[in-house]
Amino acid sequence: MSITMGTTLASLVTNKRRVSALKSLGIVTVGDALTYYPFRVTEPVPLRAIREAAPGQQMAFAAVIRDMRVVPMNARRGYRLEATVDDADFARSRRVPGSTARLTFFSYRESYVDWVSVRLRAGTSVVVSGMPGEYMGQLQFTHPEILTVAPGSAGTGAGLEGYARGAAPSNGAFAGSADPYASAQSAYPPAAAAPSGAALKYDADTVQEALTRVCRPRPVYHASSRISSEHIHETILGLLWMMGARTSSTSDGQLAGAGSADIVAPTTDTIAVQNGEEKSGTTAESGAEALSQSIPDVLPESVRKAKNLMHRAEAFLAIHDPASTARFKEAIETLRYEEAFVSQTSLLKARQHAHKSSAHPCPLNEALETARASVGEAAAEPSAQPGASERGAATNLPDLPNLRDRFIASLPFTLTVGQSQVVDDIAADLERDWPMQRLLQGEVGSGKTVVALAAMLQAVGAGYQAVLVAPTQVLAEQHYETISKMVSGLALAQPGAKETDAAADVEGAMGASSASTVSSSKVPAEIPVTLLTGGMKLAARRKALAAASSGEPGIIVATHAAFSKTFQAPHLALVVIDEQHRFGVEQRESLNAKTDDGTTPHLLVMTATPIPRTAAMTWFGDLDISWLTELPGGRKPIRTVVVNEADAATMGRMFAHIRARVDAGERAYIVCPRIDADDEENEGGSGVSAAAGSARGRAAASGSSARTAAGGRATRAAADAIGIDDPYETFDENGETVARPPLHAVAEIADRLQKLPQFQGIRFATLTGRDKDDVKTQVMADFAGGETPILVSTTVIEVGVDVKQASCIVIFDADRYGLSQLHQLRGRVGRGGTNSWAFLISRAEPGSPAEQRLEVIHHSLDGAEIAQADLEFRGAGDVLGDAQSGGKSSLKLLRVVKDADMIADARTRAGQLLAADPELAGEVQLAGAVLDFTRGNETFLTSS
Repeated sequence: MSITMGTTLASLVTNKRRVSALKSLGIVTVGDALTYYPFRVTEPVPLRAIREAAPGQQMAFAAVIRDMRVVPMNARRGYRLEATVDDADFARSRRVPGSTARLTFFSYRESYVDWVSVRLRAGTSVVVSGMPGEYMGQLQFTHPEILTVAPGSAGTGAGLEGYARGAAPSNGAFAGSADPYASAQSAYPPAAAAPSGAALKYDADTVQEALTRVCRPRPVYHASSRISSEHIHETILGLLWMMGARTSSTSDGQLAGAGSADIVAPTTDTIAVQNGEEKSGTTAESGAEALSQSIPDVLPESVRKAKNLMHRAEAFLAIHDPASTARFKEAIETLRYEEAFVSQTSLLKARQHAHKSSAHPCPLNEALETARASVGEAAAEPSAQPGASERGAATNLPDLPNLRDRFIASLPFTLTVGQSQVVDDIAADLERDWPMQRLLQGEVGSGKTVVALAAMLQAVGAGYQAVLVAPTQVLAEQHYETISKMVSGLALAQPGAKETDAAADVEGAMGASSASTVSSSKVPAEIPVTLLTGGMKLAARRKALAAASSGEPGIIVATHAAFSKTFQAPHLALVVIDEQHRFGVEQRESLNAKTDDGTTPHLLVMTATPIPRTAAMTWFGDLDISWLTELPGGRKPIRTVVVNEADAATMGRMFAHIRARVDAGERAYIVCPRIDADDEENEGGSGVSAAAGSARGRAAASGSSARTAAGGRATRAAADAIGIDDPYETFDENGETVARPPLHAVAEIADRLQKLPQFQGIRFATLTGRDKDDVKTQVMADFAGGETPILVSTTVIEVGVDVKQASCIVIFDADRYGLSQLHQLRGRVGRGGTNSWAFLISRAEPGSPAEQRLEVIHHSLDGAEIAQADLEFRGAGDVLGDAQSGGKSSLKLLRVVKDADMIADARTRAGQLLAADPELAGEVQLAGAVLDFTRGNETFLTSS
């Protein structure tokens, strides 16, 4: 059977419970298993004789079983098994006197005791690894790791010499040319025969092999209650053996060589297929070749040699079966660079593709481009490249400014210098005949909406459609209302001769779903603004879809409904995506198919999620980047206060302060990460998912951040119910999540606060993602109007919600959020120019990393600084969002901030490669990896 990276584990692993447990960790194929990287490796275990033992310090030694007994425990159920071991010959090789120690095992299961008894019979050679302790004056190892050695190992002293020379010289391992166990084998009676009908299996053929296995560094994986790190490791090694690996990675970079250890062949109890090869019949050299064929290299050979990197197959082997911690780190760097190279190649190809596409130019330098007079005339136009002169509906009106400039002149404030510069940059992009691809990054409240509206009006003024896509209905409705008001005094100049009944047809089609309609009775016509959401009633939705499909110039504000097949905008020239991290590549690409003439719309993506400038410049390979760093005049700095939840006095003063602000006519948000106490269900103690709420972060590089305290993967439904981005889960040495206090819930906090004397007579409202769209709209209207001046919600208010009277926000469980998410939430207040406060309620331990994170946001209002600290706190992690696109991210090792130099180097080399081979015809494996990356990832950074 030919095994590839795409082969499913279900076809290879016979233990179906293990297959199911691995699937819960996201491991379905061989490729998933090999890229499920350990989060650390143990240090090599030192060799020590029993007489050299130090309590509490790990050690390994070889010995012979002297005697063994099983003792029933009278005081409680179960058994205690005790075996005495003698290391006389091993100690002699270390030039110290021999000694004895006790190995102790406890169990309630008689079957386990019987199994250990069979393995530890008198006379059996064993290798022991464990932590020594003392009991009743005798050295004792409790539940140590034991490897039994086959009786035929006598006379293999040369192999032990090789181990002493090559494996652990600092341990002072074996010396001399004779087998130190030659006398030991005759010092005790031969091991008793195995029970009748059973074939006793030994763990190692030689003492050298056993010592090598227990002393080598071992990878530790994020495990769960269903599968241990050891079983994950065993499965991966079995897969590597089946793919051709026979020996572990060595320090000289070869798959075989002196001092290397054999990979144990998997048993048929674990693996169904073993490649049709016997362990004894395959040489190390042919195994290395087979592994390289099963796992072809992705990096071009020239790049790999220039960077002195491992072959991909060797890197996988060095990660999952490392000869040393240094070798493990070298392998991690190899695959980290591979991720950087594949991602940058993909981004550069996307940029090349964009420049080859055609787009509608939206000129400003000519006089005002007017709307088409009728749908019929527009439909009669040829579908060739739609230059301004070809559309037939344009009219030069040199005495009137263009629509965009009239909008800017109508604003009751002056644009900041940064806003003016970005508006001009976007205008230049829109005038070209290839699609703009620009990222607009700005601090919360920096005026991104005004900039986006200026761009949309440039497209509308040129006679085209523009779509603004928002991630939530609340935000879409808010954009719709804001834009409708801002353009209400503007109008499209339209030739009087073109006043036809077609405009009236459009008006009837749009109905009440539009803020204003195309006028058939007067010139100039109003600018149509259409709202399209998934929660609209069927009649209103049909009218909105009809307005969009008419092709009439105007602005469409939509949610995910814009990505549906029923949405058609034949003259779409500009797509603006707000909070771009909420949308996947497939969704963005679906808008490219909304034009009838094959053109690609200009694209402007906006985010208030702060991204470090260096990271953005190296990562956004397919987008031009604009920053808005100035805040409009009148906004005051937000005062941030960290409050320990156990400090009742401070909590009381905080609530009294909020009541005073409410009495002054202001509003307050109370944010909780959960909807109600039932959200966790089977999620374990913490109930936290990195996929939740904003669905950003995926910090756990190998899928760990989506695990819960119970060890299972959180479901998407559970993630939707928990509005917290928590990439900071802590794990014990087995890789399991450490349980933390349950998160506060909206229902719980709303009930508690309404009972406080500070809030007597105050009406509360609640808002969560479970609420229906019409309920959300009414709740926000009541909150903005002051009927319910305190809103208890999940993080659905995180982006875009703009209530100018809101001056206070309280965030419970703040120590469990990412810093960027806290910064986003904090930006919901102070938008009306009043003094504002953000209270971060924490249960973090003093001096803990969680407390240090909160100190960052306590002392800083700089989004880029906060984002960099956020990324550094999270450490190695997935830099791309995967929940948005519905697939798994290819990136598991690359770190945007720490690896900025590596990304820049990969970008340079990828550019050189594409210049010589634009289609990657000579790099088939790289081309496939780029295609996989493009299909399964976002091509933009999220807040992780």
